[in-house]
Amino acid sequence: MGADGSRAGGADDLRGRATLTSEAEEKLAALDAVVAALAHPARRQILLTIHLRGSATAGEVAGRFAHKWPTTTRHLRVLEDAGLLQHEKRGRTRVYTVDRARLELVREWLGWFDEPLPRAPQGPLAAPRQVMPK
Repeated sequence: MGADGSRAGGADDLRGRATLTSEAEEKLAALDAVVAALAHPARRQILLTIHLRGSATAGEVAGRFAHKWPTTTRHLRVLEDAGLLQHEKRGRTRVYTVDRARLELVREWLGWFDEPLPRAPQGPLAAPRQVMPK
C-alpha cells in the first residue's frame, strides 16, 4: 500500500518511482502497446477472429472484414508490433496466429481491480456527491 492508502503498483504509481526497474518499465511499455492495439474495434475483431479460427492469412482477414489491403496490413502490423500476433511465412504468404500469453499483461493489470480499496478514495478520486443535477 502507498502512504496515502492507495494500492502501490498502478501504472502511474510505477512510472513516478525513481527505483522503477528497467524490467518494470519494459512491462509497462508492453502493456501500453497492447492496450493501444486493442483500442481500435477493428483490431479487436481481427484478433478474436484469428483466435477463433486458429490462424488466418492477411488475405483471409481482408476478405472477412472488407477492409482495403493497406488498412488490413496496418491493423495486422499494429497487433503484431504489440506482440498480440505472430506470423509464419509459408512461401509468399504470412499466416497469423494469436500470442495468448501477451494478453496476460492485460489480465494482470485488470487484477488490480479484483480487490476493493481498503478505504474510500480521497481527493480527485473521490466519488461525486451528486451524480445527477437536481
